[in-house]
Amino acid sequence: MDSRIRQAARIKYEPVAVLLTDEKPEKASQFKEGGWGCVMFMLAAAAKGRTAVFDRKTFGCPGGGVGLGFGPRYKDFVGGEAGFCHFLSTGYEQSAEGREMLKKARPFLREETLDNFLYGERYIKTPELVADFIKCLPIMDLPFEYVVFKPLRDVDPAKEKPVVIVFLTDMDQLSALVVLANYARPGNQNVIIPQAAGCQLIGIIPFHEAESETPRAVVGLVDLSARLTLKRQLKEDLMTFAIPYALFEEMESSVAGSFLERTTWQTLLAMREESPKD
Repeated sequence: MDSRIRQAARIKYEPVAVLLTDEKPEKASQFKEGGWGCVMFMLAAAAKGRTAVFDRKTFGCPGGGVGLGFGPRYKDFVGGEAGFCHFLSTGYEQSAEGREMLKKARPFLREETLDNFLYGERYIKTPELVADFIKCLPIMDLPFEYVVFKPLRDVDPAKEKPVVIVFLTDMDQLSALVVLANYARPGNQNVIIPQAAGCQLIGIIPFHEAESETPRAVVGLVDLSARLTLKRQLKEDLMTFAIPYALFEEMESSVAGSFLERTTWQTLLAMREESPKD
């Protein structure tokens, strides 16, 4: 399947189709069972043309399990959900109980992860506010065995229907996609940018939007840890733009005759071509 949006916006990387299925694709990249991995590794792989698959034993980390729709996996975190609440906020340095727990977990933790357990990632101010953040997430346990990331060009629309399409964009392209998402709809709030993990912003949050009669697109990679992981993979400053499939079809049909064919966007494209490369 080709994308008019990608062509008109001159997006470098292949759009990634997210599919929910009970059939495991052949020769797909997959994390080892029980092993650690970041969902952003697989997003980068799919954007470069490889299919990736996840299941309930190979989602990489508890946050990835939550983000991909495999249930309330924060309960599997070191110290359970309370442990995650400390990890995302203030850490365990001041907690005797937490320090004791970390002594047992230390041999299994990477140095960076251990530092975050001790001092916290500090993305949310307090453990109590992290607990509230978790309550705001549309945590779901999908009735499918697999979540698949597949290059859009490899999707056969006659046989499979993605739930979400993810674009990796720079700031000009992100701006264009925000305009396009609102172009043929009433109102001006057809795109959201919530605070959440990188995997949640391409997974459960757009999955939840896909259930709406008027689904909204979701801007992502506001998660600094996910940004760091993806930047190490692709060496570029990018954002994700996750579009529920119904909205994607609307946007695709809106390209012809839109601002993407007019002078302002064409001038921006020309300026991009003229910009010196690093």
